[in-house]
Amino acid sequence: MARTQETQTQRDYGGQIRTAVIPWWAALTVWAVVNAVNVLQAAGFLSRVATGDRDINHMLGHIIVALAVPAGVALVAFLQARAGWRQWIGPAVYLVFVAVELAVDYIWPVEFRAPMRYSILVPYLALFFGAILLMGLPMFRLNRRLWLVTVITTVLLLGSMGLAMYAGVG
Repeated sequence: MARTQETQTQRDYGGQIRTAVIPWWAALTVWAVVNAVNVLQAAGFLSRVATGDRDINHMLGHIIVALAVPAGVALVAFLQARAGWRQWIGPAVYLVFVAVELAVDYIWPVEFRAPMRYSILVPYLALFFGAILLMGLPMFRLNRRLWLVTVITTVLLLGSMGLAMYAGVG
């Protein structure tokens, strides 16, 4: 029997209120996707610093694009369960980001990073970081320890991006 509510509130043994998303596996899938994206992109930035080129980053980009599959599955599950928009907006924005990524990096390749073409770069970065934020934020209510993992991987991503920019390969 499918549940048609976004969350279920329960009290644990210590009397603390816990909130669970329905379906729970979709929330964990989105959590795994956002953390994988953070770690993969951080590795990509660090590879730029180490090698001076974007070859490894480009290969890791294929995996980041492939993560649209589990994000899409989670999105469908949230929509079927009639979960609130806070649950499904992150994977939806991520899928839009992946569509833009495919368009500008693979289907109709255009260099927009260097030299910077702000008409492409600004929406691209807004979608990327918006997806990271919107996929990671719901875990704050659901499980603070898992949310903290997302905070750590996001800091890793931002730090590696800053390092790459400082090295001139960002």
